[in-house]
Amino acid sequence: MWTRIAGAAGAVGLALLLAACGNNNGQDVGKITVDWTGNDVVIEAVEDPQVKGVVCHVSYFNRSLIDRLQQGNWFEDPSYSAIDCAASGPVTVGNISLSAGGEEIFKQQRSLIWKSLRVSRVYDQANNSLVYLAHARELQMGSGKMSLSVVPLNGETVTWTNGQPGQ
Repeated sequence: MWTRIAGAAGAVGLALLLAACGNNNGQDVGKITVDWTGNDVVIEAVEDPQVKGVVCHVSYFNRSLIDRLQQGNWFEDPSYSAIDCAASGPVTVGNISLSAGGEEIFKQQRSLIWKSLRVSRVYDQANNSLVYLAHARELQMGSGKMSLSVVPLNGETVTWTNGQPGQ
């Protein structure tokens, strides 16, 4: 009997730990089930906090409890992600980083401690475009799994709160 109680408590604890891996700042748009074990592809809308009028849609794989128990590696989701961004109206560019390293606009844990999904924005001044990169960040053995989206600002109604760079 105590073994069943301990097993149930362990399963509940595991479910709570896995739920804590989310911590996102995007808005859920959709969830597509991809197999019978409950694995899903999740789609979130992410607004750029410094660029009003631009929305990015980020998708990523979310492993089910059954898959975690079958495959092991309980506390981690795959690094795969996809992103697409577009102007959704008049664009107002706030105080953005102009450095080649850009700045992070979204972060979501993909493992209990070591791995996270990030979305970073880089301003491409030569082409007057905002470049958004979805990628995984890991403590070691970094991942080359990434996805890129570009929002060209030419032809859009754009307001720069600090003045357009290079003008």
